[in-house]
Amino acid sequence: MTPKFDDLMDEYAALLSRVAASYEASLSLRQELYQEICIAVWQGVQRYKGDASIKTYILRIAHNRAITHVIKEAKTLKTHAQDSVEQSIIDESSAENNHDQMLIQNQQLSTLLIAIRALKLPARQVITLFMEGLTYQEISEVTGLNVSNVGVLITRTKQSLRRQLSHDE
Repeated sequence: MTPKFDDLMDEYAALLSRVAASYEASLSLRQELYQEICIAVWQGVQRYKGDASIKTYILRIAHNRAITHVIKEAKTLKTHAQDSVEQSIIDESSAENNHDQMLIQNQQLSTLLIAIRALKLPARQVITLFMEGLTYQEISEVTGLNVSNVGVLITRTKQSLRRQLSHDE
């Protein structure tokens, strides 16, 4: 049975938005990528056979579309100017936290997103999926890497991010 697109979007829209955010710093390009991902999911859901979980299947579509998008944009533009990641994070944040704490959290998140976007594509893809709570096996299914390579890549990427973030402080 093919899942309904509307139901999938209700459940996975935030996840797909975070995938887009991990690949694009520019708000306009991030929104464009999100739309491309949604279209690809809409087209791809008809081919879902149930071999993997629907979440894994959707994430594979999303990451494949994101990789295609990044390659296309890299050919067009050598670099992207960051258009106020901090402001977009503040806009999306909950108003429940006090202002100072929210600014600190937003700055930390912004710094982490910038560091993730600077990673090479395979590391960026694996660490993003890991941060979304996928198991090594699920990450393996999405990326096509074997499970042990996923583990090694996650460990090395986490170490690299720790070093980079500790230097930024």
